[in-house]
Amino acid sequence: MSTQVQEQEVVINAEGQILGRMASNVVRLLKEGKKVVIVNGEKAVISGDKNRVIQSYKLLLTVRTLFNPYRNGIRRPRSPINIVKRTIRGMLPKSSKGRRMLKNVKVYIGVPKEFEGRQFIKFPDADVSRLKGKYVTVEVVSKELGWSR
Repeated sequence: MSTQVQEQEVVINAEGQILGRMASNVVRLLKEGKKVVIVNGEKAVISGDKNRVIQSYKLLLTVRTLFNPYRNGIRRPRSPINIVKRTIRGMLPKSSKGRRMLKNVKVYIGVPKEFEGRQFIKFPDADVSRLKGKYVTVEVVSKELGWSR
């Protein structure tokens, strides 16, 4: 029984993976019904100049609403875990099926002890070596947004 569960669980190493391309591959695995675990989530990269990427994320923090911001304001992710999950969430179907699929995603900072020694998957089409220009890690963006470990 446990081997069948392990076959359904896919462990992905996000180190040196382009965030958007990795997220689209994760969504494909979720649609196949698999559980996805992402380790080293803070080491995923976002393509683009560091200042431009950080500026675009900070721009989302300045968006205001007419509602009471203390009761139901716009919540923006600041931690690397939530940034990665939010990227995946944006690619999922906007339905109850998509919400169920999002529950099958776990993102970790670093490699937890329970996953040490396991085989990790890296997507070749999401490798950072494809980029010719600049890029920034999710951890750097998170720290600029105010995340502290």
